[in-house]
Amino acid sequence: MELTAGHVWVMVAAALVLFMTPGLAFFYGGMTRAKAALNMMMMSFISIGIVGVVWVLWGASMSSGEGFMEIVGNPFATFGLEGIDTPDGLIKVGYAATFAIITVALISGAIADRAKFGAWSIFVPVWVTLVYCPLAYMVWGGGLFGPEGAIGKALGPAIDFAGGTVVHINAGVAALVLVLIIGNRRGFGKDPNHRPHNIPFVMLGAAILWFGWFGFNGGAATTAEQGGLIWINTLAAPAAAMIGWLITERIRDGHPTSLGAASGVVAGLVAITPACANVSPVGALGLGVVAGVASALAVGLKFRWGFDDSLDVVGVHLVSGIIGTVALGFIALPADGVGGGLFYGGGMAQMWAQLAAAGIAIAFSAIMTAIIAFAIHKTMGFRVSTEQENVGVDLSLHAETAYEFGVNGHGGSFQPLHNAMTGKSETTAAKAPAEGKESVQA
Repeated sequence: MELTAGHVWVMVAAALVLFMTPGLAFFYGGMTRAKAALNMMMMSFISIGIVGVVWVLWGASMSSGEGFMEIVGNPFATFGLEGIDTPDGLIKVGYAATFAIITVALISGAIADRAKFGAWSIFVPVWVTLVYCPLAYMVWGGGLFGPEGAIGKALGPAIDFAGGTVVHINAGVAALVLVLIIGNRRGFGKDPNHRPHNIPFVMLGAAILWFGWFGFNGGAATTAEQGGLIWINTLAAPAAAMIGWLITERIRDGHPTSLGAASGVVAGLVAITPACANVSPVGALGLGVVAGVASALAVGLKFRWGFDDSLDVVGVHLVSGIIGTVALGFIALPADGVGGGLFYGGGMAQMWAQLAAAGIAIAFSAIMTAIIAFAIHKTMGFRVSTEQENVGVDLSLHAETAYEFGVNGHGGSFQPLHNAMTGKSETTAAKAPAEGKESVQA
């Protein structure tokens, strides 16, 4: 089969979405303390490695094809991509893989500074297999919410063009569950050092995310007209959300911040994700403003309610994901002059479909994530020790530091660094090398 312009565009879009995960690493890495920056970035990078393998072996098979009770596909139907040998099929598998990668990577920001890298590396493949793949199948693979699915037939198909439920609500709920199981960082809400250490990294990460999001939303466009609408909406919503967030900060705190600008962009991108092909540019602007203001207000709730969502995954991805999904019940454009949201004369039909999709996604993700996280936490343990948290997870888990801050800053694993990690002198460490190794475990 000849390589067409459509094939090339989806391949480019997949590359853009894959680039978003390193962008997320910068975004999250800059928001952590300096002594946890590498660990935070590594949680994104290991997600690429693990999910890439899982997707080729069984993830792609579980998210499409013949399913079990309209909930999940057969993992052995195309295991190892056996039988998927057409350009269209392979390109679509690659594109879908990048969505699974960034979804699980998004979760990591909620548990910054305190999660074992080994436990995270177990959580990633299990969660993608048992949570992401089934939800992707239910929404995009012809399952429960599709036109032929039970809920789709009863209420009409839910609209989720690029991942409001599958990606953002799913990741936001999972993040909240992990936080509640693992617990808060030491000094949460009291330690002034729990603040972003590198705002330029945060802004760089947000810029990469926005750049990649044009592929995230636009890769599945089927016509030039739809592609143009998606592109404009992916520009308009985050732009309006950034302004909404900054105005909220100015009124509430007296000053707009760089962190607020970056976070506002992400909130708008999250909100437009499910709606990018189904709302007008003016609707995208309104959606962006609402998402920016709502998420700016929501991120402060973690201090009031006492849960340590370290990098605002819940406040941005869950809140704006719900807003973008439910808003379609109001502002979805009619398709061929039929249907549409409440504001376009479509009645409540689309609203019920959107509410059902959001509600079931929340319940499914919460229950399954709780089972997985609780099992890991009670067996190998999900949280580092107090000593490792105090030293910093970069040093204690990876034997590296992101920056050279004098004699104690090192970028590799050698004896002086090992002594700094364990608190032992060179003489003591030489006498008991086996004991020293224990403090570096993940």
